[in-house]
Amino acid sequence: MAEKDKERDFGKKEYFTNRELSWLDFNYRVLEEARDKNNLLFERLKFLSITASNLDEFFMIRVASLKDMEHAGYEKEDLAGLTPKNQLKHINKKTHQLVAMQYSTWNRSLLQLLKQNKIKMISHHEELNEKQKKFVDKYFMDEIYPVLTPMAVDSSRPFPLIRNKSLNIGALIQHKKGGKKGNKNQEELEFATVQVPSGLQRFVKIPSENVKDTTLVLLEEIIERNIEYLFLNYKVVCAHPYRIMRNADLTIDEDEAADLLKEIQKQLKKRQWGEVIRLEVQDKMDKRLLHVLKEELHMKEEDVYLINGPIDLTFLMKLYGLEGFDHLREKKYTPQPVPALAGEEDIFTKIRKGDILLHHPYQSFEPVVDFVRQAAKDENVLAIKQTLYRVSGNSPIIASLAQAAENGKQVSVLVELKARFDEENNINWAIQLEKAGCHVIYGLRGLKTHSKITLVVRREEEGIKRYVHLGTGNYNDSTAKLYTDMGLLTCNQAIGEDATAVFNMLSGYSEPLFWNKLSLAPLWLRDKFISLIKRETKYAREGKKAFIIAKMNSLCDKGIISALYEASAAGVKIDLIVRGICCLRTGISGVSENITVRSIVGTFLEHSRIFYFHNNGMEEVYMGSADWMPRNLDKRVEILFPVEEEKLKKEVIHILEIQLEDTMKAHLLGKDGIYGKVDKRGKNLLCSQEYFCKEAMETAKKISGNGKDRVFHPLRGIDKH
Repeated sequence: MAEKDKERDFGKKEYFTNRELSWLDFNYRVLEEARDKNNLLFERLKFLSITASNLDEFFMIRVASLKDMEHAGYEKEDLAGLTPKNQLKHINKKTHQLVAMQYSTWNRSLLQLLKQNKIKMISHHEELNEKQKKFVDKYFMDEIYPVLTPMAVDSSRPFPLIRNKSLNIGALIQHKKGGKKGNKNQEELEFATVQVPSGLQRFVKIPSENVKDTTLVLLEEIIERNIEYLFLNYKVVCAHPYRIMRNADLTIDEDEAADLLKEIQKQLKKRQWGEVIRLEVQDKMDKRLLHVLKEELHMKEEDVYLINGPIDLTFLMKLYGLEGFDHLREKKYTPQPVPALAGEEDIFTKIRKGDILLHHPYQSFEPVVDFVRQAAKDENVLAIKQTLYRVSGNSPIIASLAQAAENGKQVSVLVELKARFDEENNINWAIQLEKAGCHVIYGLRGLKTHSKITLVVRREEEGIKRYVHLGTGNYNDSTAKLYTDMGLLTCNQAIGEDATAVFNMLSGYSEPLFWNKLSLAPLWLRDKFISLIKRETKYAREGKKAFIIAKMNSLCDKGIISALYEASAAGVKIDLIVRGICCLRTGISGVSENITVRSIVGTFLEHSRIFYFHNNGMEEVYMGSADWMPRNLDKRVEILFPVEEEKLKKEVIHILEIQLEDTMKAHLLGKDGIYGKVDKRGKNLLCSQEYFCKEAMETAKKISGNGKDRVFHPLRGIDKH
């Protein structure tokens, strides 16, 4: 049997799911949270908004890339055997179904529930009463009209460039004096458009019939009602909202770019004018107006989405923040203190006592900020080196790095300019850091630096000592409250030496002869993972216990999946926790019967990457910045680091075990390729995220020695299980 496993082809296309279709399955899981009646109303609005923003990015990058391939005549099949053309066909069908479900959820459920909770959304301006009409008309003239720029199209004015993702109102207008001279009976319709100002609030609070109610109307409805003021000499025949999505995938030839920063700045400007790949219009749009848009924007029928409701549901995230409705939102969770960092000693003293494990957002991200802040002020610190992929808009870490440079310390920062949709933000930070005296590296040619590492070099009585932070997530204090991530603070000498080697590679192309503890992509990480999986396969073939648990965002690497199939066929028990894309199929006879895949979609975004290998009882645990994707293993600088202290290792294994027991927010991948919620019959009701919140609060309570309410802010229902 073992010999047959070795000879078997585990790379057959029928063993894989297409990456893009798997991503759409993930967005369906997010949509399911918007449809879940057990979630509070505003939480459901938030999830529906997330599905919309997810879909926008998916089209701007993934669908755009496939369209580029189709235009170029690229016909190579993906790992599931689909050409770009076939992928687009399947994506269109599945996305139209997804959008229909989004608006069914909005119209049939959420809109009605808002009304029941004294929030009335005016669907069309014709529903306004006389008092409301006067209010919105005055609001239009005072607040909106001065901002608007109507654009007509005629022989002297070509069709305007419509901005990516902008909401617009298209209109057909007719001159009040009639048609062209000599043809008075012929209807002469002209196209005109106006952009709905993105700088104004999407919805406006207006007077309610009942003083206890909150009534809202969308900005585009106010503009549509008053649109004749924009075309005074014309009769407005029809007016309807529309929105376009453009190709926003930057094409950068790094070999030809003399200055990467300037090249990216130039490409960012082009993002607004890429090829139109999706058109959203109101489903009741006048057919003549729709025809004009399709012709001018060169849209195929399948790329037009008829919307039964407000276009661009991302505005619901703003509605989520509406004041006065706290009872419709989950109570805000406050990240708790890290137990190992309690007390008055400075952070370096605490790290010297032993490695420190961080679990965000259940535990505070403040220790990471403090690590850099204290290093910037400490007179014994000689150098700080850090990689930055995505940081917040007002980053305290950036401020500390700048201060460190001003204090005369050697500060080296790799700012990844190619971090998608954060390019402009990172360019601004890079320039600011350079002005402060930091040595800034703008990423590496042909690679994205996605690793999360900080090195602090300190002079102490025993000599030079290196302190290191390694993480699974970004150095972003804002998203650290929303994303689940892990981190490690250590002064382990071997890891410190490796950290120095990492930064020497990034800044000077100096590659060490060997590594102590860290494994890096794109050089050795793929081989490391394959060897770890094959080791478990070997143990299984020898009749020994073999077990793998792996948690990540995405799994779509053919080589890794094939190795997992071989391990499963040999008898290795494999539990995968994959939030998003998963190209692996479960339940294939003789191939993946020993593999389970679950996806957890909850209040926080699951983001950590954790890898467990039983290793014949000598358990090994790793964490890192890389998913099991070709781009992470072959085209990015990533770091995998071990968790070696037994106490911390047990903590990480405990985290994995709790997630595998989740019965509330986990979706299991069936052998039919469909995800379903866990069957709760005969099982304890457990939400892993709520469990970790409660666990962190109880630990903090023990350390503080009291349970004062001001310290803890539990989530609603945290004790109900």
